[in-house]
Amino acid sequence: MGYPGTVAELTDRLRDGGYLADRGLATTLLVSLSLCRPVLLEGEVGVGKTEVAKVLAAVFGRKLIRLQCYEGISTSQALYEWDYARQMLQIRALSQAEATEEGSVDQLFGPKFLLERPLLEAVRQGDRAVLLIDEVDRADDEFEAFLLEVLSDFQISIPEIGTITADSSPVVILTSNRTRELHDALRRRCLYHWIGYPAADREAEIVALREPGAAAQLVEKVVAAVQRLRELDMAKPPGVAETIDWVRTLGVLGETELTPDAAGDTLGAVVKDRDDLDLVRDNLVEIISGA
Repeated sequence: MGYPGTVAELTDRLRDGGYLADRGLATTLLVSLSLCRPVLLEGEVGVGKTEVAKVLAAVFGRKLIRLQCYEGISTSQALYEWDYARQMLQIRALSQAEATEEGSVDQLFGPKFLLERPLLEAVRQGDRAVLLIDEVDRADDEFEAFLLEVLSDFQISIPEIGTITADSSPVVILTSNRTRELHDALRRRCLYHWIGYPAADREAEIVALREPGAAAQLVEKVVAAVQRLRELDMAKPPGVAETIDWVRTLGVLGETELTPDAAGDTLGAVVKDRDDLDLVRDNLVEIISGA
């Protein structure tokens, strides 16, 4: 399946997959697909950065390969590991004569004992995959430098097997919540786009796209309330994902209006911090009414 040739076509394809991209994001993605360049998406939590990769994989029939970054992640966890349990079983199965043969060691480190991790899998899949490197800011500096080298060449050297090179580059999406500053070298390697909180009318459109059965009046009031929540001094302001969850939660309960009682019962869908919860409860009537 080929990629669209215009921003409008790509925007329509993403909408078909349930993602409403603005022109800036759609343009960045189109250039990335055309030039085979990674995209670095930064923004607030819950604004849809990870969802971009998921929707791209879904609408273009590519395999989504996700590398979730975290503090202390090692290169082996991202590249490959040897299946030691299977190797031990193989050693036990070898006779004494076979175990002393020179070629037996090579057999133990053959492809069938290799456990693919996300980066190796993405190199082998090439343009049949979308590689999502999620929350890259949570990894340490050394891992970031290693990642830069892999993204530059899309080849991986395995001493026991040799060098594996991608026939074509996968689509690569990196996300960051800016818990730490990324190095300039990685930023220069990527196209960049910032995803911020959408305006109220656009957020309502996003929610309606993801929850087409929700009442328009309820969506409008929930979006307005969430917009006011973001104006408070919250430790964890709600993202678009929380707006969608709040509408879904109210729908499950059969609510068609965002009343103070309904909002108070369902705040757990949109507020995820104890101190924030106290702050919101103290101002709930004003948040709901807009006074």
